[in-house]
Amino acid sequence: MAQEPAYFEFLCRMGDNALVLGHRLSEWCGHAPALEEDIALANTGLDLIGEAQLWLGLASDVEDRGRTADDLAMGRDVWDFRNHLLTEQPNGDFGQTMMRQYLFDAWHVCLLDALCDSSQAHTAEIAAKTVKEARYHLTRSRSIVIGLGDGTSESHRRMQTALDRLFPYVGEFFETDSIDRAMTASRIAPDPNSLKDPYLETIRSTFLDATLCVPEQEFYLSGGKTGRQHSEHLGHLLTQMQWLQRAYPEASW
Repeated sequence: MAQEPAYFEFLCRMGDNALVLGHRLSEWCGHAPALEEDIALANTGLDLIGEAQLWLGLASDVEDRGRTADDLAMGRDVWDFRNHLLTEQPNGDFGQTMMRQYLFDAWHVCLLDALCDSSQAHTAEIAAKTVKEARYHLTRSRSIVIGLGDGTSESHRRMQTALDRLFPYVGEFFETDSIDRAMTASRIAPDPNSLKDPYLETIRSTFLDATLCVPEQEFYLSGGKTGRQHSEHLGHLLTQMQWLQRAYPEASW
């Protein structure tokens, strides 16, 4: 098993993305616009939290410092999290939640597909297991984005507003740093930038069907995957997610 600190950081990035977005979706429990959507959002959140447990469990093994997946999830502070900024953005209305989900799902499937060929066996195994769920998530979020985008004038307006608000966070998916270069050199993970063209091709096709306009911009927001600059939203999210463990340290069920 690879022991380099870069590998641990990469695994935390994978786990934190799934964990934070999974928690965001859990916030819809009991509040979705229809019972079917309430259940679907909860199930998607559970899938992502289950994926987070796999990535963070492997991260704890690689780190080999006695911390468990639960310790990594519930014991780190904001500056130790490595999720992309997109995943921590507030739910907003249902349209914004599904737009965020679609933008993530399209990238998630691209990345997991590539990770199935990872030189690190455990990474490839987790990717092969989780990509099946991710493909279903993508199918569902894509259909809802199209349905709402090409729906009523009000649903179209809301989806375009959501796309305009969230698209500046997409660029961070393809940002390459020393961690990514180390993973690429070891053939553990692909160069993030290599996923950009297939990703953009995928989402542009969807937004064409949804009658939505992709913002034309090169500027993007970043800082989440390095822990350098999270948004103010992550601190509030962790307050909710971690309060029980912090109130009762070492508690067990």
